[in-house]
Amino acid sequence: MPTPHINANPGDFANVVLMPGDPIRAKWIAETFLVDAKEVTNIRGILGFTGHTKNGKLISVMASGMGQPSIGIYSYELFTGYGVEAIIRVGTCGSYQEDINLFDVLICTSASTDSNWAGQYELNGTYSAAADFELAVAAHDAAKKLGTPYHGGNILSADVFYDPDPNMWKKWADLGVMGVEMESYALYCNAARLHKKALCLLTVTDHFIKKDLKATAEQRAHGLSKMIEVAVATAEKFAK
Repeated sequence: MPTPHINANPGDFANVVLMPGDPIRAKWIAETFLVDAKEVTNIRGILGFTGHTKNGKLISVMASGMGQPSIGIYSYELFTGYGVEAIIRVGTCGSYQEDINLFDVLICTSASTDSNWAGQYELNGTYSAAADFELAVAAHDAAKKLGTPYHGGNILSADVFYDPDPNMWKKWADLGVMGVEMESYALYCNAARLHKKALCLLTVTDHFIKKDLKATAEQRAHGLSKMIEVAVATAEKFAK
């Protein structure tokens, strides 16, 4: 049955879903990397597609929208309503580290946050959200095989895009955090709570140290091929 935010039919989604934030990017991924993509959902303009990779593996692609509440809703409904077993977020981020350059791919093995997302679990401590180990290893192997520049480590999932403290990022950078985005912590928490698999792959499109380096809007929407190649290769290892 369709969920409140996804109007696909049972069986429309593959067991592995690539999840960009932007619906236009989801459409581009489906048209570029799948050979027979079929649109399966479009509520609120959030597009989802299912098709086969060029190696014959069935996978899906669906947008998440922006922010942790949005990816939290869509990932939960995919995991619980459509039998999805693994979600690989494919997004963009800003780099906090000197040696992480524009268009490098980040394999986010863990996520920190300034959000109160984990408050819903009523824990007596701080929950450390992490990627699925097997997905992370598969992404590492794919990036290495493809010759894609990559880094692995911790990412910050922020609730605030325009931070009133322009130097707050430096405190995270001092702890080795690779950069900042806005979705992976909620995705990792949902996957952990529901005993599913999740991974966040990011392409660097902004730089907090080298501030003159910025990807164009066109590059953000369509110029992330290296990351998607890694994501597709990773997804193929887990697709049924």
